Amino acid sequence: MIPKKIVIFISGRGSNMEKILQNSRDGILKGICEPVLVFSNKSTAPGLHIARRFHVPTAVIESKGKKREEFDRQVLELLKEYQPDYIVLAGFMRILSPVLIRAYKQRIINIHPADTDRFQGVGAYRWAFENHLKETKITVHFVDEGVDTGPVIAKRAVDLRGAGSLEEIEKRGLAVEHIFYSEALKKVFSENN
Repeated sequence: MIPKKIVIFISGRGSNMEKILQNSRDGILKGICEPVLVFSNKSTAPGLHIARRFHVPTAVIESKGKKREEFDRQVLELLKEYQPDYIVLAGFMRILSPVLIRAYKQRIINIHPADTDRFQGVGAYRWAFENHLKETKITVHFVDEGVDTGPVIAKRAVDLRGAGSLEEIEKRGLAVEHIFYSEALKKVFSENN
């Protein structure tokens, strides 16, 4: 199997990105994917430092003040150099435009901290907390032109019973995300060999 070349998009701390990098170096993604770039729309994203520790190239194009299509055209130009098989969104806090989505149709993957049938957009853990959910789901899906509406790859439940704070819900959710995202990516990359 030829490892899939992936570019990981982040906007912040990059905790999911870090787990993917670990798993592609010596875990369940070893030999299945090769991270060729970590990209951010913010030069201040702490995750860029983590990527450098893994010796993965990084690139930044600031998105602030740019129209979505204009920004995405700049990103597409950057990606030409890397020729990724897939784009993996790991806390990338910007909605992609059709310009980028159509160029990588069914090859952009996102993780969403809710059941996409029930909640789309930002604030999913807060939504779970405010609605006193006993369980939520993490969804890994392909990105389409809607917000968290693309074809579902897999879902995994998160037990929220006894979680008395938003922080506890986020902690439990992230613990699931960090394992589940790599498992879902392995499934996609193995099936599309």
